[in-house]
Amino acid sequence: MTKRTFVGGAITALAVALTVGTLVDASNMGFKLNYTLQATLAGVSKSGRNYLALPDNRQTGMNTSKSLMDDIGFANVADISKFLKASDTFQSYTGRKSSPGADFGLLGGESVVVRMNTTVNAIVVGSDDPAGLYTLQATSAGVSKSGRNHFAYNYHQTAGDSKQLMDDIGFANVADVSKFLKITDTFQSYTGRKSSPGANFTLTPGEGYVVRMNTTVNYTPSHY
Repeated sequence: MTKRTFVGGAITALAVALTVGTLVDASNMGFKLNYTLQATLAGVSKSGRNYLALPDNRQTGMNTSKSLMDDIGFANVADISKFLKASDTFQSYTGRKSSPGADFGLLGGESVVVRMNTTVNAIVVGSDDPAGLYTLQATSAGVSKSGRNHFAYNYHQTAGDSKQLMDDIGFANVADVSKFLKITDTFQSYTGRKSSPGANFTLTPGEGYVVRMNTTVNYTPSHY
C-alpha cells in the first residue's frame, strides 16, 4: 500500500508490472488495487470494521500492524486486529499510549481486521506467491478452537466465488466460507450442503474471508 488516497468508493483491480526491489519483492506479476476502508456510517458500516486481505509480497517495510497503520494514515485507523485461532479471540494494536497493544507481524494468507476512524480509499500494491502454502486449520485442542481461519483471498486466484473456493480447497474439507457484512457486523455463510446451503457469493479482491475447516489442509490456491 502507499499513502496516496483517491476519490471514489469503487474497487478496481489493475494488474501492473512492478520492478523488483522498488515497490515489492515480486515473485509474480504485481497489481494495484484501489480499496475502500470504510469508517462507521449509518446504513453502510456499523462499526468501521473492514476485513482486509493483503498480498503475500507487500511493499518493502510493510511487515507489521504498525507499518500498515502508518501507511493507511495513523489518525485514520482506530486499530488493527488479527484472529487468534486457539482462543477464537482477537489481538489488537492501536498504537495509542494509553493501551497500544502489541505490534504483530503480517503473515501471507492471513487477513486482518482494520477498524477505521475515517474512510480512506487506499492503494494496495503487491504480488501473490503462486507457490504459497497456507495452513487452513481444523478444530484442534490448543491450536484452533473452532476451525475458523481468517483467509486472505489471493488476487490472482482462479476461485471467483465461495463455492469455487470450497471446491478448490476440497469440498469435504470445508464446513463453510463466510464474508463479513459491514452494515450489520454479521456474517453471510455458504456451506453448499443441501440442508442449509446459504447463498453462494462472489469473492472480492482486497477482502478477507472466514474459512471454517472440517479437516486441516495445507492449501496452495489455484492461480492464474
